[in-house]
Amino acid sequence: RQYDLRENSKRSEVLIDLTEYCGQLVEAKCLTVNPQDNNYLAVGASGPFVRLYDIRMIHNHRKSMKQSPSAGVHTFCDRQKPLPDGAAQYYVAGHLPVKLPDYNNRLRVLVATYVTFSPDGTELLVNMGGEQVYLFDLTYKQRPYTFLLPKKCHTSGEVQNGKTSTNGVSNGIHLHSNGFRLSEGRAHVSPQVELPPYLERIKQQANEAFACQLWTQAIQLYSKAVQKAPNNAMLYGNRAAAYMKRKWDGDHYDALRDCLKAISLNPCHLKAHFRLARCLFELKYVAEALECLDDFKGKFPEQAHSSACDALDRDINAALFSKSDNAEDKKGGGPIRLRATGRKDSISEDEMVLRERSYDYKFRYCGHCNTTTDIKEANFFGSNAQYIVSGSDDGSFFIWEKETTNLVRVLQGDESIVNCLQPHPSYCFLATSGIDPVVRLWNPRPESETLNGRVVVDMEGASQANQRRMNADPLEVMLLNMGYRITGLTSGGAGGSDDEDSSEGQVQCRPS
Repeated sequence: RQYDLRENSKRSEVLIDLTEYCGQLVEAKCLTVNPQDNNYLAVGASGPFVRLYDIRMIHNHRKSMKQSPSAGVHTFCDRQKPLPDGAAQYYVAGHLPVKLPDYNNRLRVLVATYVTFSPDGTELLVNMGGEQVYLFDLTYKQRPYTFLLPKKCHTSGEVQNGKTSTNGVSNGIHLHSNGFRLSEGRAHVSPQVELPPYLERIKQQANEAFACQLWTQAIQLYSKAVQKAPNNAMLYGNRAAAYMKRKWDGDHYDALRDCLKAISLNPCHLKAHFRLARCLFELKYVAEALECLDDFKGKFPEQAHSSACDALDRDINAALFSKSDNAEDKKGGGPIRLRATGRKDSISEDEMVLRERSYDYKFRYCGHCNTTTDIKEANFFGSNAQYIVSGSDDGSFFIWEKETTNLVRVLQGDESIVNCLQPHPSYCFLATSGIDPVVRLWNPRPESETLNGRVVVDMEGASQANQRRMNADPLEVMLLNMGYRITGLTSGGAGGSDDEDSSEGQVQCRPS
């Protein structure tokens, strides 16, 4: 069909009007159609949520509304006529809605800069501006891994505007239960399943990297082992410890996911239980962290007075005390606005329901930086879409293994920024472009040729610099984009974020 953009929107064929759901300030940024079924449309917009629409269901719903004698005259997106059940599905990285207020305070904008389906149409890849690259599995839909224990935590939150909130955070997502329950009573240590010799060697290499504080290297080695032994609780627990030490954006949430996986495989995994409580605290689920720590003490009473438990207990109580003080300060100052009531930024009840039903990601790819431009593509690459590629604000583009999420290559594609990155549909051939007035074409070189001069050798240094860049002051980023060099925001600078206190006590000192 052809549409006249000058025509009044009330008369044109509007598929979905996001302003009716998210207010007048929402902006649609990118979209893609499923290559295997053109009835599915994915839309990236401002905010952390990515929307998947069933066009056929929407058209049928609109047609039935027009044919209804009592319907009168309605536009397709009337508030009184929400989308039919099943016509829209939202996807979000489970930790982002909670972090959104903090990001807004730091002028760090979350917006989907690119979305694309896998060639077989079963996966959705999202390059989230201000954050990382996320892959969502459309065939296995997992609720966000917020807190699952104990059950009473799900009903103890305050109810505001008809929505449950915890820790004073109203983000449109309930703390879902994924059917996982920790065993009651005191835990008893269960025997570990031995790894094959070659995986045991990989695990030992990862442990050595951890001991040398090479967190990214340790994570990559653990991930390589996890791919080969997906039912080994020890590997998940060790990788969680490495995530917690590295502390890049999203690492504590990935650590929480690994802890829950380790406990589901081995309910008596002592370190995973304790690390779960620490992750919840770092993710600002303070009340849930306290419940989890109390549960840990009940299951492992011999650890109840360890230095690590005492330190976490003090941190949690200090946070709860600070929160109660803030609540007292706000008393008498009028009601606290948890949701905007103005037309420009109001969120409809239908939108809140869709957000609560959102699904979590399967894989996360980090190392690049995406904060400067509205277009920053990420794509599947390889004959079987076995790699993920993405542009970056540092002028490089990054290549990860899809299944392990390990970074395998960084190449300098532009003097400033790599925005566009498109693979050939069947050949190992890639085109990139950015701020430079050139398009570069990439394909594998024979091993006999000399090394490509555009290969970034220090991949971890580039990744660490990008993490600092994403958390830098907006003025510093602007100066960096103008060509100024700022210490710590370019590759080869000092190490990543400051390491946390190394005195973790008996339960969390080393990987297993």
